[in-house]
Amino acid sequence: LAPAWSLPLLARMPEVRRGLTLDTGHGELGLGKRFRLGKALAAEQYGEAILLPNSLKSALVPWFAGIPKRTGWRGEMRFWLLNDIRLLNKSRYPLMIERFAALAFAPGAALPSPLPRPKLSIDAAAAAALAARFGLDGKPFIALCPGAEFGPAKRWPAVHFAGLAGHWLQRGWRVALFGSANDQMASAEIAGLLTAYPAEQIVDLAGKTSLAEAIDLMSAASGVVSNDSGLMHIAAALERPLAVVYGSTSPAFTPPLAERVSVHQIPVDCGPCFKRECPLGHLKCLQQLEPAPVVQALENLIGTSESL
Repeated sequence: LAPAWSLPLLARMPEVRRGLTLDTGHGELGLGKRFRLGKALAAEQYGEAILLPNSLKSALVPWFAGIPKRTGWRGEMRFWLLNDIRLLNKSRYPLMIERFAALAFAPGAALPSPLPRPKLSIDAAAAAALAARFGLDGKPFIALCPGAEFGPAKRWPAVHFAGLAGHWLQRGWRVALFGSANDQMASAEIAGLLTAYPAEQIVDLAGKTSLAEAIDLMSAASGVVSNDSGLMHIAAALERPLAVVYGSTSPAFTPPLAERVSVHQIPVDCGPCFKRECPLGHLKCLQQLEPAPVVQALENLIGTSESL
């Protein structure tokens, strides 16, 4: 049961049989809608519901559905809705993925080590067609993901993305800017800094692809550079050579879960602050993170990838 925007993502997860959505707005209780969905799901006779959110409202549908085992961490006053309530030990499970995975096992049980890596299936024919459609076929390309819904304190400056892009553009490669419609301003700013290069080498995809199309197209990238964002996790699940830039957040909580990854974060006295916007106004955690080490790290990863 997930937001409607994530259905294309769920469709690429081989383990998921079915994706369900609930038509409620952000922050909306939608008690009647949850009741009707719960009653409709009762016929499925699910044996267990695992709740990843800690909210009270997220526990209503499994309760209305009469699912006999309802598992989740103790959160908002929902003791009467769950009957397998866990108390979270954050030091034992420092990673978000560990906190979610632990709910699938008995309380206190050791987790598999390592945990399985996320992996997405792709439509190879669709990927080839999309590459041809956007002029990304025939030559290698680097995918840049300059957006981050969380806020500007997670976004590497456009000038640094452009500086990095220039390294591959000089070699005749192409650069593709990935993102949603919300990222069009960021992608346009980067493209505007690259006017010295032929226009056909720079492909701005922000707001021009569906999520499913972005997944397929990114699978064809020779390498990816991203902020800490949803697209970063998609690139990791696609097993692309990946360099990730962190600002106000931390890879100690939500790292990219893949083998060919390079994480970049500089130590600053004020971070990581986990704020949406820099509370001090200087954003030095990202401003002072230069492109050169990110370029070199991704070059190394791409070289490793091409030798496999």
